[in-house]
Amino acid sequence: MPFINVKTNTPVPANKAEAIKAALGQAITAIPGKSEHWLMVGIEPEQLLWFQGSAAPAAMVEVSVFGSASPSACDEMTSRVCSILSDELGIAGNRIYVKYAATDQWGWNGSNF
Repeated sequence: MPFINVKTNTPVPANKAEAIKAALGQAITAIPGKSEHWLMVGIEPEQLLWFQGSAAPAAMVEVSVFGSASPSACDEMTSRVCSILSDELGIAGNRIYVKYAATDQWGWNGSNF
């Protein structure tokens, strides 16, 4: 039950949003046991977002997972996320933060897992 939320200060046309969603669906497999089947993706374009005092293209990505993820899986996921946003939106990897959150409480369909 992963959720990936991408917040960026750049515009994200519909075709780019679809490409990002699809690529994140593949990227989530870097975390063992996770797949696109349960993945929810949010994309928040054109946010007021500054990094290092600059409004140059940047992104904050939050990856939330049910259970846990190893440091090596998170490293691989960060690499994939940065590549996707660089390829699709032209955001340099050094202007992207990726935050991970793991929980053992995740609700769906009226109850928790």
